[in-house]
Amino acid sequence: MKFEDFNLSKETMKSISEIGFEEPTPIQATTIPIIMSGEDVIGQAQTGTGKTAAFGIPVIDQMMPKSRSPYAIILEPTRELAVQVSQELHRIGKHKGINVLPVYGGKSIDTQIKALKRGVNIVVGTPGRIIDHINRRTLSLSGIRTLILDEADEMLNMGFIEDIETILKETPAERQTLLFSATMPSEILNIGKRYMKNPKKINVNTSELVVTKIKQVFYEVRGEDKIDALSRLIDVEDPGLAIVFCHTKREVDDVSMKLEEMGYNASSLHGDHSQARRDEVMAKFKKGMLDILVATDVAARGLDIQNVTHVFNFSIPQNPESYVHRIGRTGRAGKSGIAITLVSPREYRQLRLIEKTAKTSIDRKKLPSGKDVLKARQKNIIKSLAEIVEGSKHSAYIDMVRELSESHSFSDIAAAALYAAYGEIKEPAVETHSGGRSGMVRLFMTIGRKDNIKVVDIVKSITAESGIPNYSIGNIAVLDKYSFVEVPSDVADKVIRSLDDMVMKGRRVRVQQAKDRR
Repeated sequence: MKFEDFNLSKETMKSISEIGFEEPTPIQATTIPIIMSGEDVIGQAQTGTGKTAAFGIPVIDQMMPKSRSPYAIILEPTRELAVQVSQELHRIGKHKGINVLPVYGGKSIDTQIKALKRGVNIVVGTPGRIIDHINRRTLSLSGIRTLILDEADEMLNMGFIEDIETILKETPAERQTLLFSATMPSEILNIGKRYMKNPKKINVNTSELVVTKIKQVFYEVRGEDKIDALSRLIDVEDPGLAIVFCHTKREVDDVSMKLEEMGYNASSLHGDHSQARRDEVMAKFKKGMLDILVATDVAARGLDIQNVTHVFNFSIPQNPESYVHRIGRTGRAGKSGIAITLVSPREYRQLRLIEKTAKTSIDRKKLPSGKDVLKARQKNIIKSLAEIVEGSKHSAYIDMVRELSESHSFSDIAAAALYAAYGEIKEPAVETHSGGRSGMVRLFMTIGRKDNIKVVDIVKSITAESGIPNYSIGNIAVLDKYSFVEVPSDVADKVIRSLDDMVMKGRRVRVQQAKDRR
C-alpha cells in the first residue's frame, strides 16, 4: 500500500513527501482508512511504529484550517511528548496552514492563553494544564470533532485517569475518539466502553516491529561494577548517540555525574528538572551536541530521535513492556540499533522473564577486556588524526615537523605529538571499581573545557609544579566548567599546595580534594 491509496489532499501529500515518508507502516496502513471513515479506534502499538502519523495524517487531512476554535485535542502523558507530537503534526499540516499548539506546565500560561485567543486548530497537551485552561475558560472544547488519547497506559500509570474523564466530559458526545496504548489494562478498556462508539480494535505486533532490527545483548555485572562496565562498553562501542536508562531520578543523576567526571559528553533528563533545562538538554541531544542522555522511563517516553545508535539499560526494566519501549528508542526509521542491558546476578531471572514475554532473544556477551578498551581508544585517535589530515587542518605545523625531522625520526615526532595531545594512554585495570584507583586520590580543579583547558595542560602543570612523574597521574576528566584528576594519595597534599591558586590559561585555579558524591 502507498500513501496515494488513501485519497489524501495534495497539501497533505506534499508534506508527506517533504518529510520523507516512503510507504505507510503497518499501523498507518490499517488505521488511516478507518479514521478517515469517521469511526472510533482503539490501537495497541508502541512508540516507534509511526502511530503519530497514523492519527495525525487523517485528522489533519480532514481539517478546515480557517476555524479559530480547536478541531482536535490530543492528550499526552509528558511535556516532552506533547512538544514532540506537536512538531510532527506541524510538519504534516504545514501546507494546509494548520495551527498546532502544545499546552503543558512549566511554560508561561499567559503565552498559551494569547495563542488560544488568536485561534488554533489542534491542541496537544498534558491533562493537568488542559484542565487549568478549561477552568480559566481560556479553552473551550465545545467544537472538538476528534479527541485522541495517546500513550493511554502511561497516563494511567501517572494517575491521569480522573483528569482524562474530566476532559472527555467537556467534549461533544458526537466526537470521534481515538485511543492508542502500548498495553491494554482494564482501566483503559473501561474508558473505551464508557466514552467510545463501537471502536475498531487494531493490534499491531509491536514486539516484532520494534525489536527485529535491534541487536540485543546483555552483560552480567555486579551492581557496584556497573558504572565501570558502562564506561568500557561506551569506549568499545563508540555510539553515535546513546540513551542510558535508569530506574530512579537519583540513579539518573548519579550515573550522569559519574560519566561526566570520566570525561564523557553526557547529561541527565528526569521530571525534577525545570522545563527550560529539559528543553535545553533535548535540543542539544537532537543536534548531536550531546553524546549520551541518561534518563528515566517517563522522561524518555515517546522521544523520537532518529540517530540514536545505542540504548543502555543501566538498570533492568521492571516489566517487558518497558523493555520494548526502551530499546525502541534506537533502530528508528528502518535503521539498525543496539540495545545493551547490564544485569546483576540477582536480576538474571527478570531478564529471562522479559525474553519470554516479549518473545525476543537477548544474547549473553563477555565484558570487553582492558586490551579491547585500549584498542578502541587507539582506533578513535587514529580516526581523529585521519580527519585532521584529510581536512588539511595540520598544515601550519608542517614546517615545525620538517625542522624536527633533521634530528628525530618521523615516528618519534608523531608519537611525541600524540603524547602532547592525549597524554599517556594506558590499558584500563582488569578489575572494575566504581570509585578511583586503589591508592589514588581524586582532586577537583576549577577550570574546564570552556577555559580551553586540555588533559595535556593539566599533566604538564602537575609535573612541572609538583615534580611528580607523569606516569603516576591517574584518570583525568575535563568537563565544561571544572576538571577531576587522580594522583597518588601520598603526594596529593603536595599537588594541591603546588597548583592551588596558580594561573592556568589566564584564569586563577583552585584545587582541592574532591568530595565523594557517590
